[in-house]
Amino acid sequence: MTYGGHIRAVALLGFPLVGGHLAQFAIGLTDSMMLGWYGVEALAAVTLAGSYFFTLFLTGAGFGFAVMPLVATANSAGDETSARRATRMGLWLSVLYAVAILPLLWWSEPILLRLGQGEAVSADAARYLRVACWGLVPALLVMVLKSYLAALERTQVVLWVTVLAALANAVANYGLIFGNWGLPEMGIRGAAVASVLTQMVSLVAVVVYVLRALPEQELFRRLWRPDWEMFFRVFRLGVPIGITSLTEVSLFSASALMMGWLGTAPLAAHGIALQLASATFMVHLGLSNAATVRAGNAYGRRDRAHMARGAAVVTVMSLVASALTIALFLLLPGPLMSLFMDPADPEWPQILRIGTGLLAAAALFQLVDGAQVIALGLLRGVQDTGVPMVMATLAYWGVGIPASYVLGFPAGLGGVGIWLGLAAGLGVAGVLLMGRFWRQGLERVDR
Repeated sequence: MTYGGHIRAVALLGFPLVGGHLAQFAIGLTDSMMLGWYGVEALAAVTLAGSYFFTLFLTGAGFGFAVMPLVATANSAGDETSARRATRMGLWLSVLYAVAILPLLWWSEPILLRLGQGEAVSADAARYLRVACWGLVPALLVMVLKSYLAALERTQVVLWVTVLAALANAVANYGLIFGNWGLPEMGIRGAAVASVLTQMVSLVAVVVYVLRALPEQELFRRLWRPDWEMFFRVFRLGVPIGITSLTEVSLFSASALMMGWLGTAPLAAHGIALQLASATFMVHLGLSNAATVRAGNAYGRRDRAHMARGAAVVTVMSLVASALTIALFLLLPGPLMSLFMDPADPEWPQILRIGTGLLAAAALFQLVDGAQVIALGLLRGVQDTGVPMVMATLAYWGVGIPASYVLGFPAGLGGVGIWLGLAAGLGVAGVLLMGRFWRQGLERVDR
């Protein structure tokens, strides 16, 4: 396939996945935007709660991400049975993980207090999490089924199911946070209820699609029967992916905790800037998923040349997206941040000043953030997750978190210093992981 053919193939596969991730992200974004208009205290609390929930969710989502390369490789080899087996055991592992992790969400307040957060913001965050925790099981099951459909290159349905969920969340948020349409005004708890309802809608929609569009797959038939060989295969691939996701998201969660030490306004500004940076990251994540599927297909066919050309194309597409994002963050910080709170709010000038500096720092790590997630997607496609996990851990925890603390506090740079530390950790990860793919990842195709 020519480079032009690869561009078209990645676009057809990746753009719906980008849209799906953006729509999924819009669920949390809607919470932040509406609660920002509801009050700065509520925005600070949902920033803290969202970071906490997302950390635990992404760790469990490793099993869903593991399903994608397994199904893609099986599908390229015409092995429908293995694709079905991997997906079923991914569902099993997701449920088991959610049940095991539920106490950390239910009793989150003392944990947040031990992490140095204020009493008021910890109490509000815990109120959110005690409701939001019931959405963890459906959210993880949806992740597995979306990975299954994406690996079969049915990305359009992934997009539209997620758009439906995002719209449902926005409507529910508007009613339950502010008490519109005769509903009770629930504030931060209303946002949590809306998120749980949204996850349930998503799960029902994707299950109905699989049953109606792919009846020959018989995906849910005898779902209760264990398949221990595939169970442990998904487990061995998924745990390193989950730990890698944990190390990355904990880097950002640690930054939220450090921003909380600076006060409510810096934490709220961090929440806004992080939402904007996360939105642009969804573009790279969608391209990374496309890279996983394409690399998985090439891996199943043992086609090294096809994989190398495809990897080069998806990397360049990520770089182009990064360049556009950098321009937005540097040129339009005010209009972007005003989407999240009322400029008439007395706290607005301080939050705008802090947030503008944070977005400038975020612009610095756009290139490396995209590079590291693209590299992870390519490595997952060739089912290489163990060494990348170690590399990511060293980069995020060994470089990123210490650098954030040193630059933020001893060096006296405050919030900007914390974000520059994030850039350092992501930069090291990007270099290590890209080097891993181009040196060892391609060689796995020949084995």
